[in-house]
Amino acid sequence: MVRIGINVGDVIIEGADLYGDGVNLAARLQGLAAPGGICISAAVQEQIAGKVALSFADIGAPPMKNIARPVQAFHAVVGQAPAGIEVGRRPGTTRPSIAVMPFNNFSGDPEQEFFVDGLTEDTITELSRFHDLLVISRNSSFKYKGKAIDIQKVGRELKVQYVVEGSVRKAGDRVRINVQLIDAETDRHIWAERYDRQIEDIFAIQDDVTSSIVAILPGRIEAATRARAEHKPTESMAAFECVMGARLLHHRSTREDNAAAIAMIDRAIALDPNYAHARAWRACILGQAWSNGYREDRDATWSEVMAELQAAAALDDNDSDVHRIYAAVNVVSDNLDRAAYHQERALSLNPNDDLIVVQQGELLTWLGRPEEGAEWIRKAMRLNPYHPQRFWNHLGRAWFVARRYSDAIDAFSRISPLDTVHHAFLAASRAMLGDGDAAVQDVAAVLAKDPAFTVDSHLRTMHYRRAEDLQHHREALLRAGLPSDAVT
Repeated sequence: MVRIGINVGDVIIEGADLYGDGVNLAARLQGLAAPGGICISAAVQEQIAGKVALSFADIGAPPMKNIARPVQAFHAVVGQAPAGIEVGRRPGTTRPSIAVMPFNNFSGDPEQEFFVDGLTEDTITELSRFHDLLVISRNSSFKYKGKAIDIQKVGRELKVQYVVEGSVRKAGDRVRINVQLIDAETDRHIWAERYDRQIEDIFAIQDDVTSSIVAILPGRIEAATRARAEHKPTESMAAFECVMGARLLHHRSTREDNAAAIAMIDRAIALDPNYAHARAWRACILGQAWSNGYREDRDATWSEVMAELQAAAALDDNDSDVHRIYAAVNVVSDNLDRAAYHQERALSLNPNDDLIVVQQGELLTWLGRPEEGAEWIRKAMRLNPYHPQRFWNHLGRAWFVARRYSDAIDAFSRISPLDTVHHAFLAASRAMLGDGDAAVQDVAAVLAKDPAFTVDSHLRTMHYRRAEDLQHHREALLRAGLPSDAVT
C-alpha cells in the first residue's frame, strides 16, 4: 500500500533532481507512515492544523537515519485511526498530560511576584502528587512567564492535552484567585472557578483547585483512587513567600543568587522554625553552594546540609524534596543502598518532578542498570523539554556505562560549553570506538582545562557499585591516553 511523507523545507534543484534536508526528511517520514497512511513533520502540522479535516497523532521525535536533529512527527488521521495509533495523547503514556502556566499577578505590586510564582509552583507540585497525571515541570512552564500565551501552541510545544491558567489579585488580608482548565487542542474552556478568601486560607484554596482539576478530567481519574502525600504547610504567609523567593533565586544557579537564596530561606526559617519545606530547601540551596564551591569551608557547609535534612525529616517525612536531597547526599557518600531507599520515597511522593525522575536515572546508572537509567533520564527530558544541560551529561554517562559509545558522544556533544568531565567522557568513548585522532583532541582539552587531571582522581568522583563498571571506565580513559597518576 502507498505510504506518504510530507515535510516543509528548502530543497536543492539540479536538473530534474531534488536534494537537501527537506527531501531527506520527507523520505524518512514516508518510512514512518502506516500502510495507506500519511506521516508529516511538525512544520507541516503547524501550517495545516485547523484548516483541514484531519486529526493528528503525535508520535514524538523518532530516530531517523542521517537526520541529526530531533524532528517531531505526526500521523495524519482521517476518520478511524490506524491500529496502535491513539489521537490526542502525549506519546509514551496513557495518562492525561497537563501544564500549569505561570499565574498572572494582577495586584499591581511587583513585590507580589514571589507570592504569585510560588502559588503556581505549589499548584504544579500538588498536581504532581496524583500518579495518574503527567504534569509538566515548573522549568518548562515558566518559559512562558510574561508572554502572551497561545494555548494551542503551548499544547503542541509541551505535548500536553490540558493547560491551566490563573491570575492572583492580593489586597490587604484577602486574595482573589481565578483558575481555568483548558483543552489545549481545541482551546475550549472545560472548567473555571474564582476563589475569594482570607489569605490564611491559601492552602485550602490550593486543595480546592487541584481536586477540582483532577475530578473534572472526563473519564480519566476516579476520585476514590487519589493517594495524596501528607505534608505540613506553614501558617506564616511571610515564611511561605520567602521560600518561594529562595527557590526562584536557587534556580538561577549563580554564586550571587545562591547567597541571596540562603539569606531569604534563613528569613523563612526565622519566621517559622518548624517549616519542614523551608528546612529541606535550605539543604538543597546549601548543597548547590557545596557542589559549586561557593563557600570556602566545604566541610562546614556539608555539615549544615546534613543538619537541615535531619531537621526537615523530623518535621515532615513526607516532603519529596527531603528524600530527593537525602538520596543525592548518600550517592556522594557512596551509600547507594541508603540512596535507593530515599530515592524510592521521593519518587513515590512526587513522580512527576523532573529533578526526582532524572535522579532516578542517575542512581540506576551507578547501580549498574544504565539502560534503565537512560529511559528514566529521557522521561525527565520529556517532562521538562527545557531541561538543564546537565540532563545530557547524565544521559551521556548512562550510555557510556551501557557501552553505547556513539549515543554517549551524541549526548555529551549537545552540551556547551564542555567542561573537563565532558571531554574526559568524550575521549573515553571515542577511544573505545577506535577513533584515536578525535580522542587525542579531547585529551588535549582535558589537560588544557586541568593540567593536574589523572585517571585515578577522576574515578574517585564516580560512584559505581559494580567493579566491572569502574574497571571499564578506567580502561577507556587509559586507552584514550589520559595520565593514570599525577606527574611529579
